[in-house]
Amino acid sequence: MHNSSISTAQEKFLKTKKRERCNVVLGRIVVIVLFLILWEYSAKKEWIDPFFFSSPSRIIHLFIKMIQSGELFPHIGVTLLETILSFILCTVFSLLIALFLLYFPKVETILEPYLVILNALPKSALAPLIIVWLGTGIKTIIIAGMSVAIFGSIIHLYNGFQQVDPEKIKLIQTLGGGKRDILHHILIPSTIPLILSNMKVNIGLSLVGVIIGEFLAARIGLGYLILYGSQVFQLDVLILSIFLLCLMAGILYFIVNLMVKLLSPQ
Repeated sequence: MHNSSISTAQEKFLKTKKRERCNVVLGRIVVIVLFLILWEYSAKKEWIDPFFFSSPSRIIHLFIKMIQSGELFPHIGVTLLETILSFILCTVFSLLIALFLLYFPKVETILEPYLVILNALPKSALAPLIIVWLGTGIKTIIIAGMSVAIFGSIIHLYNGFQQVDPEKIKLIQTLGGGKRDILHHILIPSTIPLILSNMKVNIGLSLVGVIIGEFLAARIGLGYLILYGSQVFQLDVLILSIFLLCLMAGILYFIVNLMVKLLSPQ
């Protein structure tokens, strides 16, 4: 009887939580639908100038037109490729550098103020310098994408590594283990949640950096489309590109978040 009542209570709790999640999703859909309806209605009634603010119907029409002509796919593909490569390289290098600083604390003491300064520096200020050094092209944009995320990622990972229980490290050392054993058996397993949460942040920052790079050094990509649309006053192109960026950011975050859930220790 007691177990039956517990089971019923758990079932009721799970149903309540599921209903709450459904209500949240429904609420989000209602908000965006109402926004789009109001936007379209305002443009048709000329409460807002359709030339400057466009409208959902005009953006959908342009999207279909660019899909049919095939001119949109290269821009989406290039930005997506640059973002993914930037994200992967940023994640790998920030992890390696953080581990290097952990094993060589004197180097970390010397470099710490520079990492803090570089992390606080607006990355749009670094992008023109990167272009002067490396020229234009996909390599430059990938590095620009990395520059936005990597310094903060290094600091975040290094601070996380320092929080690992020192008693566990002493135990490994007492048993005769070396740095490699500490890394494999203590550091990495203990900081997997930190590394994975850091990845969720890096994917968005990499996309921001890629767009900054495309503003300055690209002839293809969604960042280039945004800049081109603003320069020639084709604001439909500009707004469509922004919507596609939002969609891309959401999909990339969803994929990384799903990967994090699958890899997270249970």
